[in-house]
Amino acid sequence: MKVFLCPNREKLAALTAALLAAQIRTKPESVLGLATGRTMEAVYARLVLAHTTQQLDFSRCTTFNLDEYAGLAPTDPRSYHTYMHQHLFQHVNLTAEQTHLPNGMAEDLSAEGVRYDALIQQAGGIDLQLLGLGENGHIGFNEPLASLSSRSRPVVLAPETRQQNAGLFDGNPDSVPPRALTMGTGTILESRRIILTVSGTSKARILQAVLEGPVTAQKSASALHFHNNCLVLADQEAASCLTTRNAIDHAMQHDPELSALQTLLTAY
Repeated sequence: MKVFLCPNREKLAALTAALLAAQIRTKPESVLGLATGRTMEAVYARLVLAHTTQQLDFSRCTTFNLDEYAGLAPTDPRSYHTYMHQHLFQHVNLTAEQTHLPNGMAEDLSAEGVRYDALIQQAGGIDLQLLGLGENGHIGFNEPLASLSSRSRPVVLAPETRQQNAGLFDGNPDSVPPRALTMGTGTILESRRIILTVSGTSKARILQAVLEGPVTAQKSASALHFHNNCLVLADQEAASCLTTRNAIDHAMQHDPELSALQTLLTAY
């Protein structure tokens, strides 16, 4: 795992988008794992801009999203299907056949999880997985105590997750569906490359716990320590509780990969 700190939220979104764009240009047929949430909105806005002004070509890509609420139809304005169409899919040259999200309306949610993992395997596996970080340390909807080797499956959302996601449900956490479908932590760890993007003071304590604390099923994101090609990008607010700043700053100066990111960042 490597950690790179950005000066602010805007630079964080710019660098995340630049890395995704570089993946697409280097391998036009990339299989991309995508995430939702407020942090990702600025990332997708920059990818759309790159598509319209720099001819970033999505036409050979395949995408798989991390999760979807159980019981919400794809056309529901609160669904992650709708989120992805609004923020990315409808603005770039991706067809419906190239984009995949779990089916929250499936009659058998467990079978849907098995089907989703099979689809990822049939596509050749995920080349680059984009992740956000939940305030309780989850990636995808792998809530505390989920197995670190779990596969795509239905889950019960933790109360703090429903509270965190209440914005799209008129601010009422009780209106957030109690269940969802998610890629498993084990599924996520099979991605060839992972980028975890974290912003804001509300994520500072949990980012510290994930990076500096033990690997534990209580915080599924801590399993990223087992991945050999994981990059954590954080803004200064999210990094404000880290006690390993000296080591991170030193690595940013002397690690060739991180130094290249610094050069890339100055272009934005």
